[in-house]
Amino acid sequence: MRITLARLALPLVAFALFAAGPARAASEKFETQLKGGDEVPANDTSGKGKVEASYDPGTMKLTYTVTYSGLTGPATAAHFHGPAKPGENAGPVITLSGSLDSPIKGEATLTAAQAKDLESGMWYLNVHTGAHPSGEIRGQLMKK
Repeated sequence: MRITLARLALPLVAFALFAAGPARAASEKFETQLKGGDEVPANDTSGKGKVEASYDPGTMKLTYTVTYSGLTGPATAAHFHGPAKPGENAGPVITLSGSLDSPIKGEATLTAAQAKDLESGMWYLNVHTGAHPSGEIRGQLMKK
């Protein structure tokens, strides 16, 4: 019985590919500063905040932390909106749920279209209050 090198190598290559698993892209980091001047229309609140987010293209999961202070009152809602360029408004894409006290932490699984808009800089986050029901502070998410 004659075994060629190619016949020995094929199972080893197949095992190596199986063991390696699917290729994963590195997580992408996004952030923004939240301020009243970025709302449309702008307002003169002294409130401010920050969003730090991470998107994993392999799982399509967005993980985020929103911190803020100095709002005119308690947060009544917070959303990721898009697609929109800075200075434009768009509908909510993801509504932040649970406690809206700072910090707000959460995660969401995105669709392919949502991921494309996020990666293209077409998402913003805003935090709403009773005094500013359309949004008190806002910021456009950008890749770090």
